[in-house]
Amino acid sequence: MSALTKSTLVVLITLAVIVCWLMSTDIGRRSQFLIGGVFVNLGYRMQDHLEAYDFAKHYDVSPEEIWDTLRLHNSLASSVRGWFPRTPRHPLVALVACMDQRIDTVEFAGDTRMYYYAIRTAGSILGEREQEMLELAVANGVKLILLTTHTDCAAERAAASTESRMLYPAMTQGVRNRGGQIREFLDRPMIAKRVADSELLIKEVLIDSSTKRMKLLEQ
Repeated sequence: MSALTKSTLVVLITLAVIVCWLMSTDIGRRSQFLIGGVFVNLGYRMQDHLEAYDFAKHYDVSPEEIWDTLRLHNSLASSVRGWFPRTPRHPLVALVACMDQRIDTVEFAGDTRMYYYAIRTAGSILGEREQEMLELAVANGVKLILLTTHTDCAAERAAASTESRMLYPAMTQGVRNRGGQIREFLDRPMIAKRVADSELLIKEVLIDSSTKRMKLLEQ
């Protein structure tokens, strides 16, 4: 056997051992999860610089140009999904998150699997419709609900401003009454029973908008 053939065989055996380790051990599975999260963030970094406009800067770009770009991106992204089909998942977690673009639910969990329902509203408002959506999710198998807020929230700043409360009365009233909305949701009979029977866990967390690290809030 030639030296080159032996080297190739050693490499293949080494790769096979690594794959077996990744698939069969807890550390290996955690390593796969971490590596997947790294690739997610690498994807963000590769795309971050590709467009020159955003809402915070005044670029000369029309709504039609943005629409054309979005259609192109959708075409490219859906083609990739066709090459790499996803495993269907049934969500076990429901997230209520602010509509702020910094709170990316994939980046937040570092998880590309489809284990999450996401309800997004300005200021993480939990109105009657959102409460019903969460209750339906629980009826369909969700076992954990995360009620999130985040640092530097524009909706919370608006709710604290007299001028903004006049301009956006429904939104700011919802933000100011978020605690009452949560209590209403917890008092729903089916939700209260699932919690009492230890079939449902509900947590309130604060997300750091910069790092995405969450902090558990006292309940």
